[in-house]
Amino acid sequence: MASASNSQVLSGFLDYLRIEKGLGQLTIRAYSTDISQFAEFLEKGKRQLLNARRSDVREFLQQLFSNRVDGRSVGRKLSALRHLYRYLLLDDKIDHDPTLDIESPRQWKVLPKSLARDEIEATLAAPGAMLAAKHRATKDAPALAARDLAMLELLYAGALRVSELVTATLEDLKLESGYMLVRGKGDKERIVPLGKPAQDALAEYLADGRPALAAMRTAKTTKGSSQNLSRNSPFLFIARGGRKLTRQRIWQMVGQASAASGRHASPHMLRHSCATHMVENGADLRTVQTILGHADISTTQIYTHLALDRLRSVYQKHHPRAKAR
Repeated sequence: MASASNSQVLSGFLDYLRIEKGLGQLTIRAYSTDISQFAEFLEKGKRQLLNARRSDVREFLQQLFSNRVDGRSVGRKLSALRHLYRYLLLDDKIDHDPTLDIESPRQWKVLPKSLARDEIEATLAAPGAMLAAKHRATKDAPALAARDLAMLELLYAGALRVSELVTATLEDLKLESGYMLVRGKGDKERIVPLGKPAQDALAEYLADGRPALAAMRTAKTTKGSSQNLSRNSPFLFIARGGRKLTRQRIWQMVGQASAASGRHASPHMLRHSCATHMVENGADLRTVQTILGHADISTTQIYTHLALDRLRSVYQKHHPRAKAR
């Protein structure tokens, strides 16, 4: 294996992620992109993935920063390399790990962007406001507004990833019990509780919005004949005629809705907003980890400084020796 090419090493690692770790295609693609970029960097110096040195990893990270790559992206690439070399080390393909003792970039610890609570309220109110303002005469507007509100509430209430929202099925939703079964990365399942606003929005969508969208149109097959797609769609959220929603459409919808708050948000910002607001209100990191579906609590610890800020403010408010005399 000492003479294995970079492409062979990468192929074996991706097979390991797919077969043994059970990771999804999007995650595997991200690993492939990050490691390929490092392999290209090494090849310029006539080196290979199997004989990379710690100095190579440091120079690679420094080059990324020099090219103004943001800290979170640099941190993600370092994490991908750590997983690669841990796999190679355990499989006896190398005898040392070049990522050992390399600290994660400080910028990687920066909290992901989130919306303030008033911005969340404005975003959640947007579908109804747009319906009242300019879509009143459109036949499908009420159904689309009900669907979009239900999706926004679910993204914020359950901290769902956009991929989890797209693939959610009717069977996953346990509305009467107030929770939802979410299938996350690596096909891992978690239970996410739903607050009353999310439950109400979902109930209205299921009662009126979804049936209207399902019955709205029939899709044309490649042969030109009409085929009703609505009856057999297992997905919770659908487009006109029962067609499956795309990730791009949800990103577009969230961006349009968030414009009402004066910010341009993404679905992931609603996920981070959920975690941020929970920690600000005193939730412990283990609970936040469970709701977000993080496999490792170290990923959730990016929210630690919020918990510390709250701890400090409570201490200063209540401890008799905390205030200046």
